[in-house]
Amino acid sequence: MTNQSSGNLTADRRAEFARQYAGAGDHAAAADLIAQALELAPDHLPFLSLQGEWLEKAGRVADAADIWRQLLRLDARDRFGAQLKLASLGITDTPDAPPSAYVESLFDDFAPRFERSLVERLDYHAPKSLAEAIFTARGPDGATFRHAVDLGCGTGLMGEHLRKTVSFLEGVDLSAGMLKRAGAKRIYDRLEKGDIASPLIADQEPGRADLTVAADVYIYLGDLAAAFALADRLLEAGGMFAFTVEAHEGPEDYALRPSLRYAHSQAYLRRALAAAGFGIVSLEKSFLRKDGAARIEGYIVVARKAGGKIELVKPLAGEMEENENIALGEAPLRH
Repeated sequence: MTNQSSGNLTADRRAEFARQYAGAGDHAAAADLIAQALELAPDHLPFLSLQGEWLEKAGRVADAADIWRQLLRLDARDRFGAQLKLASLGITDTPDAPPSAYVESLFDDFAPRFERSLVERLDYHAPKSLAEAIFTARGPDGATFRHAVDLGCGTGLMGEHLRKTVSFLEGVDLSAGMLKRAGAKRIYDRLEKGDIASPLIADQEPGRADLTVAADVYIYLGDLAAAFALADRLLEAGGMFAFTVEAHEGPEDYALRPSLRYAHSQAYLRRALAAAGFGIVSLEKSFLRKDGAARIEGYIVVARKAGGKIELVKPLAGEMEENENIALGEAPLRH
């Protein structure tokens, strides 16, 4: 989104020079150049967002905060996450969740380079580790799940690990850009656009799934009560719920990191799952991915909904045949 043209060629050129300085680590020069671009295109909010980002990295925190406040006044939907950025600076309270418009814009913009960035550059392990935890909890009989819902499915990295062990695979994501790429893989039987914290996803057919998965999704939510309630509503009695979060070691239930992702404490996860009616099958700390040079540790969690056992069916025979009925945006949801 920050790469959008302002409509002024001179302003766009200065913004490109600014990006080059930022890429070289000279954020002060980048902030000065993007300020010049803003003089030529004062209404172009992506430039304003870049200015705030580079001012912060240049150590001019108070000036950056003024930019975030200005963005909040100009963009009521908060597509640039200004509220989160103010919270990450300790200026405002940490919100329970980011604005949906920010998450949607972030991943629509990121979709074309999502897999290359995660898999090739950041050593992304979350889907593989989560799949292994699910299959261990499932047991050694080799049976498949009847209906799985992949919440925040993205481009389908988690779905690739689930496909051979799920009879019907459903994916839900807020980003149309991500869903387009997931649909191109033809591994999902149904894809829908929707907010993974919204009960509307489950209201269509509550209790339809025996497996619900959220790989690196709850890192964009602080309070997980609504998300866990959604998983409960999606699942039949005894259904399995598996997810990852970044690990938080502090006394708080969750914390907003400078990356603008949330991290959650193990104690909070245990309380929140119990409150939602889930019993924990396994909870392990594991490497998820890199963030620059840092290794991000998280929790790989598998839980089971109270009230029965998971009903598994016999293994699927052979590879999945192409499903001509996969529909991107089928039964679109409000969010």
